Formats: sequence, C-alpha cells, structure tokens
Amino acid sequence: MDLQPRQLRYFLAVAEELHFGRAAARLYISQPSLSNQIHKLEQTLSTELFVRTSREVKLTAAGQALLEEAPLALAALDRAAERTGLAGAGITGTVRLGFAPPASFETLGTILASVENDNPNMTVIPSELFSAEIPGRVLGGELDIGLALHPEPVTGILTEALRVEPVAALVGKRHRLALAKSISLGELEHETVLLFPRELAPAYYDRIMESCQRAGFQPQVRAFPKPSVHASLAHLLGAREVGLIPASFAFHAADAEPGVVARTIVDPPIQAEWSILWPARAQSPAVTRFLDSARHCAADNQWLPVPSTPATAKTNSLTATPL
Repeated sequence: MDLQPRQLRYFLAVAEELHFGRAAARLYISQPSLSNQIHKLEQTLSTELFVRTSREVKLTAAGQALLEEAPLALAALDRAAERTGLAGAGITGTVRLGFAPPASFETLGTILASVENDNPNMTVIPSELFSAEIPGRVLGGELDIGLALHPEPVTGILTEALRVEPVAALVGKRHRLALAKSISLGELEHETVLLFPRELAPAYYDRIMESCQRAGFQPQVRAFPKPSVHASLAHLLGAREVGLIPASFAFHAADAEPGVVARTIVDPPIQAEWSILWPARAQSPAVTRFLDSARHCAADNQWLPVPSTPATAKTNSLTATPL
C-alpha cells in the first residue's frame, strides 16, 4: 500500500477543519487539488474517509480510525528522517568499544563522559577485553574502536596515543612498603610482582620487565590469580605480592578497597601508554565523532606529554599512523 506522507497531512487538515475550502487555504493549495489528493488516498485505502454533503463534511468510521493513526505514522516518519540525518552527520549511531581492564575506572569513564557530552544521541557498547585481544577484534569487525595498553602492531589498524601515565604499585596495608610515600623500583628486587600474563598484554609486560632490568634486577613475576584486576584486589589484602598497575586504576582501586594502598613507582618511574585503535578502512560518522571526542578529552585532561622540541612534537602528535 503506497501511503504518501503528503496525502496524510492533507487528510489531517481536512479532518481538523471539516471543510475543504478552509483546509485548502490552510495548506496553500487549491480546493480541487486537495479534493483530488483525498480521493486518491481513499482509492489507496479502498474506503471512504469523509461523508460529503452540500452543508457539511463528516468523518466516516474509517476516517476516524485514520485520524487516530495518521499523526503516529507521520511522527514515526519524522523521527526516522531526523535520526537518519543525525546518523549521517555522526551525531547518533552505535559504537562498539573494547577496553582493557585497567581503563575501567578513570580513563574509560572520563572518555565516555566526554563522548556523551558531545554526542548525546550516540550509543556506546563497551566490552572488557585484554589488550592482546583488542586489535584482532577491531580488525575482524567485532569492535569499532579499541582502548588498549601498548597494543601490538597489526596491519590494517590505525592507532594513536591517548594517554601516558605512571605505573603505580598496589599493596596490602600490612605489606612492608605500605607506609612508604613512594616506592623506588629497586625496592621490588626481592618482592614477587603481580602482572597480567604476558600473552594478555605483551608490550606492557615487557615494559615492566625492561624497567626492572635497567634498575639492576630480574623481577620475580607471578600472574594475577584471576583474569580480572577487580577480582584480584582481595588477593592482595593478605599477600606479599606487589601489583604493578597504571596509576589511574591503582589509586581508584585503593579508594574502593580499604585494605589496599597505592604508591607511585619512582627512581626510575615506569610509564604506561594507552592507545586508541580503529580499522584503517573507511569509518562511520559515529566512529569519527567518537575519535574526535576522545582526542578532545585527552587534550582537556592533559593526558599526553607537552612537546618540548619539534622532534618531540612529531612523536607525540595525535595524528593517526598505520601500524
């Protein structure tokens, strides 16, 4: 059935005025043209919508039913047109985001707040994954965007640094280092260090190991006993291990768990780098707008080092580069 929105609007004008002449004047068309459009609508619906006499115009039962449904149909069409226009401009749409667990406190929340503020009609579907899993999921089309710690290079994926932050130590309050204001990396020489298994975040794991080796020792490493950092916090309460986690997560975790404290690693500090990833193929407007919001968020929160020389500026540029 080929119902035309224009004919429905003409019908509503006549139904409200119950007078073809007044309805035609309201619509700025001639009365014969209006009568012709109503007749075509009745032919399409195979029923009369109005009872016409020389003295009055009245709705039939079918006309009354259409009077109740036509505004809903037109509103649905208007919403569809509006949403289509917004989607074309990237103001709405759905973005599937994969993020590594240590982003789940401050980093992810701050980005999502910025995206929501800039794009109130956008839907973001977040999924917690390990950094090693994210590039492949993005490349395979399961995710639109990834947020990972030191992601591995993957052909066909674009990446850019979004945040550089210190690594901090999480220890139980009964640990010997819990009273220190900060922890020298060398003080971990005889400690067992808790890290993600290397296969889940290889570049981050290697960064920790290399930093310890430069500090003069080979760390004793044990993998977090459970696949989630959240689930591992309780393990630290009575244990001697030291968890090495990006500071944005560590300090929020310590606030959430009274039996755990977070301490900055110094001498030398270890830097963790968060990157945002997306496929090199053409992007939807929603993904483009998400990326723009994430970049603005990073700039507003000063998440990246301030360039001090032209060479450094190029290295720290937010220009996306293929891996």
